[in-house]
Formats: sequence, structure tokens, C-alpha cells
Amino acid sequence: MRTEQVRRVKRKIDGALLLNKPKGMSSNAALQRARWLLQAEKAGHTGTLDPMATGLLPLCFGEATKFSADLLHADKTYRAKARLGVTTTTGDAEGEIREIRPVCFDAARLAETLAAFTGEIRQIPPMHSALKLQGRPLYELARQGVEVTREARPVWIHRLELLACELTGDAPWLELEVCCGKGTYIRALAEDIGEALGCGAHLAELCRTAVGDLTLTMAHSTEELETLAANEPQALTDMLLPVDHLLLSLPVACLSDTESERFSHGNPVEYTELAGEGTKIRVYTASSRLLGVGEMKVDGKLWPKRLLAVLQTAIEEPILRI
Repeated sequence: MRTEQVRRVKRKIDGALLLNKPKGMSSNAALQRARWLLQAEKAGHTGTLDPMATGLLPLCFGEATKFSADLLHADKTYRAKARLGVTTTTGDAEGEIREIRPVCFDAARLAETLAAFTGEIRQIPPMHSALKLQGRPLYELARQGVEVTREARPVWIHRLELLACELTGDAPWLELEVCCGKGTYIRALAEDIGEALGCGAHLAELCRTAVGDLTLTMAHSTEELETLAANEPQALTDMLLPVDHLLLSLPVACLSDTESERFSHGNPVEYTELAGEGTKIRVYTASSRLLGVGEMKVDGKLWPKRLLAVLQTAIEEPILRI
């Protein structure tokens, strides 16, 4: 007997889902699974996590995908464990051992080294990264045994805190909390710290705990999503955060009805608050419905940068009149 396959009807849904990505799953696989469970028409994420990494992966659906770049540029916080005395071909635990060296430094040298890696530092992107060269990700070249010259780039380490360490025994390690700016590679940071300590190191474990103002405590596991999809599909949809949760770090402006009409049609409006050129601002109507993101221009006006197709999302904080 022939079994008819039921076609899943895709839905237009708007919002953000905070996922606690499990180890071993790629960011795209996690996105596509969540999209399938929600039956969403349109989906995207805000920057990949390596398959070996766990932690916060914000997923965007519908209109929220317009603002994924805002989180891509946001500061990130990680909890990282570095294995000391062992370097690998990939800079993490998945590579082959390249070199083993003794670990012989004291607490004072460790403190000095971590302090030296705080603030603006220069970092060479690892070959096993998604950074592209002539349209090809570096990791594709690395898998073919090809290594190319990469220039060191400036990155920001806002905070580097030692959480725990074991400097003796057969497998010495450091556990660090890192708050960093866009473009920072934690595996490269672990390797560089190991070299500065004279013993080498590789990244053994990595968990992303925050992206901008979004934290891992707000995230849901894949198991939770699967259970809700099977038993309470509406509860899964209700789990979505409003679109403006992707924009919490931006200042707020609230427009009058006339200004809202003008702004939503792509025209600038006057803005009297102190804000420099290039400042991004999330913009709402007088009834606290999100219009989109505006940007201050040299003429002192607030210009539309990205607009929602549908007005939505009430905010829960005081809003500023302009």
C-alpha cells in the first residue's frame, strides 16, 4: 500500500529563538532543524558556532532576519577551556597532536600574560576558520593541506578572567571567561596564550554564554524544542522572542503618527537627542510598535536603515520622544 507523504505547510512567523546549541551539531544544522519544527518560511542565524562548541545561538525567523547583522557585530562572551602543553593541527581538540611541551610557569606569570591579552590585541585568523580567501573558506584549503599567509588583525578583548586552572598533573588546563568584540577567534586566543606562557596550548572546550544583551540562561535546548513540537506546537511558537530583542543594545526613539508615516516610507525625521553620525537607533510608533532601525546621518537627521514589513512588537521599557 502506498503511503502518502504529508507536505508541511510553511508559515510566516516573525521573531527570535535562543538555542543552546549542543556539541557536534553545526550552526546551520541547528537552524534548519528549528526551522523545520516551526515550519517557518524564512530563517537565519546571527553568526556561526563551531560544531565542537556549545552555547547560545540566536536564530532569526521572518522579519527578524533583517536584524541578524546587528548581533553579528555585537560583543560575545565565552567560557573556554584551554589544554596546556599540547598544540594541535587545528588549534582545538579535534586536530592531531602537533607538539607536546612541559608546563612550567607560576601564578604571577599567568596573571601578567592574561593582562597582556586584554584590550586591543593583534590576532592571526586560524586556517580552520570560515574566513574566506577569494570566495573560499580557509577551512576548505586547510582540509586539502594548503596553508596560506594570513595577516594579523586587530581585535578587542574587553575582559579576560581566569575562572579555574590546574597547572600540575598529566593534563594541565585553564578555564577562562572571555568577553570580546567582533572577529575574535577563541581558538587562536588559546594558542597565543599558550605560546606566551612558553608551553603551547589548544582549545579543549568552548561555550558561548552571551551575544550582546542575550544570555545563555534565556536559551532552550534542542530536546526541549523537539518535545514541544511533538506535544505542544503552539507553545513552541510562543517561545519566540519579539523581533526587538535582537536590538536591545540600541537606543530607542518613539515617533509621532506623522513622523512614523514619513519614516516608514523611507524618509528621514528630525532627531533632537544627542547622537553622533552613524549611531543606530531602534524606532517605534507612538503606540510602541517597532518600525525598524534608523541611523543618524551627517545632516543630523534620523534616516531609515532597515524597516519591518509589518508593524509589531511592543516594548516594555520607557521610550524617548524625539
